[in-house]
Amino acid sequence: MMCSSFAYRFPYQVASLTQKQISSDRAMGLVPIQFSIYHSPRRKAVKYAAVSAEKLTSVPPAYLSLSRNERSLTKFNTGEKNVLQKRGKKEHHLWKKRDSTGSGQKALKLVRIISGLPNEKSVVYGALDRWVAWETEFPVIAAAKALRILRKRRQWTQLIQVAKWMLGKGQGATMGTYSLLLLAFDMDHRADEAVMLWNMILHTHTRSISKWLFSRIISLYDHHNMPDKIIEVFADMEELSVTPDEDTVKRIARAFQTLGLPGKQEMVLKRYRKEWKYIHFKGERVRVKQDP
Repeated sequence: MMCSSFAYRFPYQVASLTQKQISSDRAMGLVPIQFSIYHSPRRKAVKYAAVSAEKLTSVPPAYLSLSRNERSLTKFNTGEKNVLQKRGKKEHHLWKKRDSTGSGQKALKLVRIISGLPNEKSVVYGALDRWVAWETEFPVIAAAKALRILRKRRQWTQLIQVAKWMLGKGQGATMGTYSLLLLAFDMDHRADEAVMLWNMILHTHTRSISKWLFSRIISLYDHHNMPDKIIEVFADMEELSVTPDEDTVKRIARAFQTLGLPGKQEMVLKRYRKEWKYIHFKGERVRVKQDP
């Protein structure tokens, strides 16, 4: 038997719903206005007194029209709705942020400016000062990119000019800048300036000089046939407990040989030279024994 006044027809399992399930359905606004359930024609109908979801949970009607995400942001207070706003990402020290946007174009502009100037300090420094005049902060990122571009183009004189100008402004005093400057001094045959720069680095950053920066200065001294300077740098490395790499060990041993100290040469090779080395053979990395 079916009653025409009821809008929904439910199976027999609905009669076994718990009070907790009914309450959760009411809170979600899923309870119909009025319905009845008949188990069988021979048994009496179990009729539920139907009320609106608003009366069951005291929820405003506007809440029922919100989506699930919007409901999670809604707070109820005496029947009134207060929407909680999501907190955005907090920026710390926004005025100190160094934005890299457009740094590539700035770097290319700097390279174009410096490439068309004569090798005169006053002219070069004046152009560089005008390049940075309208910047609120020193464009360190753009200047570093310009140094890398100049290195790829092998414009060593211009690289030295920009690096010296940066260091004179108190900017870019990093191991990367020092390494590029030492390389430029090496390629531009300006070993005397490299010695002065290295002494400054050694006294300023004694405990923070990396192994590859020691290798850079030893390579420079080896290219310019300065074995005595190589021995001095090697002594500093031993004092600071810095282990040289394979190429640096060979240069140090060659410097001792040039100075007529075969005993020191053997000592260096025995202490720092590795018995095995790795080479690439047929696309694979193979370990082979070092030559005596």
